[in-house]
Amino acid sequence: MSELPEGWVTTPLQTLAAKTKYPIGDGDHGQIKPATYTDKGIPYIRVADMGWGKFEPNGLVYIPESVHEKNIKSELHPGDILIAKTGATIGKCCIIPDTIPTANTTSSVGKVTVNQDITSPQWILYYFLSREFKEQMWAVSEKTAQPGFNIADLKMFKVPLASLSEQNRIVTKLDKLLGKVDACEKRLTKIPVILKRFRQSILAAACSGRLTAEWREDDSYENDLPADWQWIPLEELLPRGGIFDGPFGSNLKSSDYTDSGVRVVRLENVGHLRFIGEKESFVSRKKYETLKKHTVGIGDIIFASFISEEIRVCLLPVLATKAIAKADCFCLRPKAEVVDRQYLTYQLVSRESYDKLVEEVHGATRPRINTTQLRKVEIRICPLPEQQEIVRRVEALFALADQIEARYTKAKAYVDKLTQSILAKAFRGELVPQDPNDEPASVLLEKIKAEREKNEKTNVRSKKTTK
Repeated sequence: MSELPEGWVTTPLQTLAAKTKYPIGDGDHGQIKPATYTDKGIPYIRVADMGWGKFEPNGLVYIPESVHEKNIKSELHPGDILIAKTGATIGKCCIIPDTIPTANTTSSVGKVTVNQDITSPQWILYYFLSREFKEQMWAVSEKTAQPGFNIADLKMFKVPLASLSEQNRIVTKLDKLLGKVDACEKRLTKIPVILKRFRQSILAAACSGRLTAEWREDDSYENDLPADWQWIPLEELLPRGGIFDGPFGSNLKSSDYTDSGVRVVRLENVGHLRFIGEKESFVSRKKYETLKKHTVGIGDIIFASFISEEIRVCLLPVLATKAIAKADCFCLRPKAEVVDRQYLTYQLVSRESYDKLVEEVHGATRPRINTTQLRKVEIRICPLPEQQEIVRRVEALFALADQIEARYTKAKAYVDKLTQSILAKAFRGELVPQDPNDEPASVLLEKIKAEREKNEKTNVRSKKTTK
């Protein structure tokens, strides 16, 4: 733990526990099953109801009061701090709000009730969110087979402690600053949605002819198509052998894959208008010799045969090696004198193409089309010069969207780091000025310690008198 400001101390969490029964503990250990859940009763808080510093109920469930009373050790009240202590979401934490007077929780959750004469729930919550606390947590967790810590660990985690008045000043400042960060994050989350809609609107305008309406000399329409536009089945845009898929079944098995050699273009490489090159698969050059007819190259249109929320099709970029397509990917090589390949990919991912293809595979458990169905899909075709102008305009607008997305990614990374930067500053005592009139935290702890020792002696004398 970093060097503390003057008047601060470091203390185990258990010294800050409230003077109540079971101030630090966890939830039931298997007694409460999903079959016990009810539509009303005592709220049963699970990890799914906890965010990172916020109570975020996610389908909140309840248990009968009779079940709650049998698990009174895990009873919760407003102001109690919860922290996920096992699993992938270890460290998620929140405070029980005033709107929940009584609740219970699971064995995956640790609960802390603090002595508010010494510290505040918000101070502890903010420390749980800090990188400094996470380092302690992960140091303990790494010693276990599954990520997690137990209640004994929780009690002994070190916590920095300022005077109560300084804690309150810092918490107030954190509320204000992190509230601004949170508002910024919410605004940023809207940007990917806006960019997705922007790209969709560009494609819709491009594929319908609206994008080049003022570019055409004749701006008349007939049957919802611009002049000189027509619907043409895909197969009429393809030469003989202009569409093929990869090897099926025993021709290419998982055991044929090697660490290097000839690239295999698979379903996971085909995105919506982009090639996803991170996942690589190869076959040996010897195996490739038996599969040469499935060779694909730069500029080929690769179409994913499985249809889900969108059509996945892209142009194949330059690859470091030769490549073949797998069975779940179709390769299209249209007539260059009739259609621009990039223009065709835009039309293939259009809403009209999607609706037609989904109709072909309606009712299938895993919607998949074949080359026969794809050949029959009608495509809007305009004169080649207009196709090329559409591609130019779409690429320019997409480049603008990419620039905005890059700035968004950079801003998001900055905001993601900002919270930890603010918390680190807070627990170094640098967020608000110190008041020399504040009573040092060590003095407060000594008073609490003396009071506890006095109570313990009183309890011992009481027991002797009773005997």
